[in-house]
Amino acid sequence: MEYMLFLGETEAHEMLMPGAPGFDEYMADWTAYNQKLIDGGHWISGGRLQPTATATTIRRVAGADTVVDGPFAETKEQLGGYYVISAADLDEALALAAAMPFTDAAIEVRPIAFRPQP
Repeated sequence: MEYMLFLGETEAHEMLMPGAPGFDEYMADWTAYNQKLIDGGHWISGGRLQPTATATTIRRVAGADTVVDGPFAETKEQLGGYYVISAADLDEALALAAAMPFTDAAIEVRPIAFRPQP
C-alpha cells in the first residue's frame, strides 16, 4: 500500500537551503533516512519544498479563481516537504515516519486512495 507523509515544520528549518552554512550537517541524518527508505524498498518519491514565501495559492469559489501569494492556510507549522512511500500496512508506515530525524515537527500519514499510472 502507498502512503503520503506530509512533513509539517516551522520555517526556521527552511533557512537551511543548499549552499547555506550548516546545510550539509543538517542533511546528513536525512540522507541516511532516505537511504534507509531506498534500501528497504519503501521509497517512491519525496522532496523538500521552498519556503512558504514562494508559495502561490489558487482559491476557487463558485467556479471563479483568485490567485493569492502565500500558503493556503496560516498556521505555525507549514508543509515543508513530503514522501510517498510503500508500506505493508499503517503500522509500518507509522514506524517509517517516526524514524525521521526531526526534532520538532508534525508528520501526517495518509493512505493514497488512487494514483494514476503514466
